[in-house]
Amino acid sequence: MVEVVLVILLVVIPAIVLHEFAHGWMANRLGDSTAEHMGRLTLNPIKHIDPVGTILVPGLLYLAYFLGWSKSLFVFGWAKPVPVNFSQLNHPKRDIIWVGLAGPLMNIVLAFVFAKIAVYGHFSALGMKMLVWSVMLNLGLALFNLLPIPPLDGSRVVAGLIPASWEKHYFALEPFGFVAVIILLNTGMLDFLDPLIYAAAGLMGLK
Repeated sequence: MVEVVLVILLVVIPAIVLHEFAHGWMANRLGDSTAEHMGRLTLNPIKHIDPVGTILVPGLLYLAYFLGWSKSLFVFGWAKPVPVNFSQLNHPKRDIIWVGLAGPLMNIVLAFVFAKIAVYGHFSALGMKMLVWSVMLNLGLALFNLLPIPPLDGSRVVAGLIPASWEKHYFALEPFGFVAVIILLNTGMLDFLDPLIYAAAGLMGLK
């Protein structure tokens, strides 16, 4: 149980908070200061934590792996979404793509940094385990969020690429997005992310 708490505090919360911060930072750079005005352009985790998405869900998923109930490395979660007014962006159709990609790119950068620390540093078994999970979780969050399912970040990329007349119909699917993710998880259809996570970690130097 101590290990689960450490994973949540040292791995999950930083990964998810920095993911959301990156969205707000990118939107601010591209013309939308909504997050800043609402006090959400901050690294203070209290401003971003969602008790269910940031703590309960990833904690239970990791606990299932830790206890051997699940063989999947895939752990996901979410924070309170950083507010973005896409109409305020300098070039909404183009900039929505960059805002959408900012979160996953942040997770990829974090995974790379933690992988290099793990490869070149010297740590206790527990310290190494936390670093490896930091790599895996950040890669998992990046790949998961890039799925083109509204409201995941991949849907923002799709919205920037499809004709404007299609956007309304595409985002009308958003209320069903979470249900779709739950179905995909429970049917094992997201298991394809595991080998991708391993492959990406390998490219970053983890064996």
